[in-house]
Amino acid sequence: MTDIAISNGTVLIVDDTPGNLALLSDTLSEANYRVLVATDGKSAIEQIQYIKPDIILLDVMMPGIDGFETCNRLKANPATQWIPVLFMTGLSELDNLLRGFGEGALDYIVKPIRPPEVLARIEVHLSQIRNLRRAERLLADAEFAALAVDSSGRITWLTAAAQQWLGQLQIRHGFLCTSQINQPLPEPLKRGFHNWLADRASEQPITELALAKGFSMSVSRCEHPDQFLLLLKSENEGPADLLREKLKLTCREAEILMWIARGKTNKEIGLILSSSPRTVNKHLEHIFEKLGVSTRSAAVALMMQYG
Repeated sequence: MTDIAISNGTVLIVDDTPGNLALLSDTLSEANYRVLVATDGKSAIEQIQYIKPDIILLDVMMPGIDGFETCNRLKANPATQWIPVLFMTGLSELDNLLRGFGEGALDYIVKPIRPPEVLARIEVHLSQIRNLRRAERLLADAEFAALAVDSSGRITWLTAAAQQWLGQLQIRHGFLCTSQINQPLPEPLKRGFHNWLADRASEQPITELALAKGFSMSVSRCEHPDQFLLLLKSENEGPADLLREKLKLTCREAEILMWIARGKTNKEIGLILSSSPRTVNKHLEHIFEKLGVSTRSAAVALMMQYG
């Protein structure tokens, strides 16, 4: 039985020179990469809609939209902005190099192409990207509410748990919370962060800031001087708080439903809550109406669905 080699990854080559396409395609295929080819920027962008490569080798000078514009369009699209781009160019002028990095390129390969150099650069960049993806997945799977911002307070990265955290802040306190990359921090995070920046105490490795009732964040500096990590925290809600939020009950109704679930009678609940049995019964009628049930056991069963 023949062993099937596992691909090292998928590389898209975008170049209008047949000789370069042939050389790169043979080199990468022999190194066990899956190879995709395109002869211009437009066809490359169309092809990526169907198959996402792990990395792109992009020629600068091409007919139609050149490499710079192609890279710009890829980086402007959330579905493709994460794909690393390596420019291939015979141009050595500093302006072209700087422009390429400005468009979002990760590295340059200077022509004439040297296969060992191409393989080395691809291997290094793919390894770094894969390590980054593992770290991001680890944070997301751990439900770790974290986000990164620059010094202006603009979000540069965030986990799925952080998006949920911002949503909770908006629901419970009415703050307008954007949770998109390249958007500014919502209030009061932005205010707290800027106060932290202005405070000399911000030189401390980690500082925890209170935001709103039940919400806080820890701020720390990253290795990059213009990057900061925010760890978002919320106080654990009690069972009554969870019931109130999930089942749309008042605080007293949630308390009564909890005591009913513990087998207490209306009289016992009245003694516990310093209320009359008649008042407890009135609250119970409201609970039944809101939950769409007619018995105590049905109300408790519905409550148990929410833990």
